[in-house]
Amino acid sequence: MNNLPIQKKVQIVSLLVEGTSLRAATRITGVSRTTILKFLVDLGKVCQQFHDDTVKDVKSERVQCDEIWSFVGCKEKAKTNGAGGHGDVWTWVGLDADTKLVVSWLVGDRDADAACSFMYDLKDRLVDRVQLTTDGHKAYLVAVERAFEYDIDYAMLIKMYGSPEGESNNERRYSPATCTGAKKTRVMGEPNKKFISTSYVERQNLTMRMHMRRFTRLTNAFSKKVENHCYAIALHFVYYNFCKIHQSLSVTPAMQANLTKKPMTIEDIVKLVPEPIAGKRGLYKKREPKLA
Repeated sequence: MNNLPIQKKVQIVSLLVEGTSLRAATRITGVSRTTILKFLVDLGKVCQQFHDDTVKDVKSERVQCDEIWSFVGCKEKAKTNGAGGHGDVWTWVGLDADTKLVVSWLVGDRDADAACSFMYDLKDRLVDRVQLTTDGHKAYLVAVERAFEYDIDYAMLIKMYGSPEGESNNERRYSPATCTGAKKTRVMGEPNKKFISTSYVERQNLTMRMHMRRFTRLTNAFSKKVENHCYAIALHFVYYNFCKIHQSLSVTPAMQANLTKKPMTIEDIVKLVPEPIAGKRGLYKKREPKLA
């Protein structure tokens, strides 16, 4: 992998961040799937660190949060039936409504512990008091209170769903439920009703499904390991924040948030991975002798 030319690495990353699967990237580039996967691991690690080092002291006024579902290895229902795999995995996302910057993200379960970890991380990256909007997931209530200690204007947008009249279960099997209404609920502080919305972060959910093949529904391109799932997400968010020109902003979210002066390129992301030390080889596991 270290011997790959920079142009080939850029090509691999370009394919991955545009929703191409690992096997498709292998067919297009001629690089083995194992090599691409190792490169993704190295790249994901440095992208996680780059996000932690760069996305901080964010001057935001309005933040929207949501969770997006995916699975690793198998779905939760199949796991309970004995299938091998991790099961359901949720990605928590905190988005600045004005700059469209993804301020914080977390991969985990959809429980109170994950909600608290996510909110603590979000709070540490913000400078000023913000207006926060989430969906009606109850885990947010305790998490927001613990992380922000009431120093926040917080509201929930509770949506109600149902199936259209006369539509059978088979007809809507692969379609999401229809939103039949929404209720804006103040939780703490003085949130402005005009800005109680989760529209932008829900649009980011679509962006994730379009740019990461692992999130595509009804395919076999799902993640097989949680670690690789996290690395792919880390790569996506660095690309989204620092490289991708947002259509409504004409700049990247990081530029709009004054974190950078110009867009990063795919080559800049590739160069985040440090070059190996000349002449130094990695450690190899000693093979055990085979028993007769």
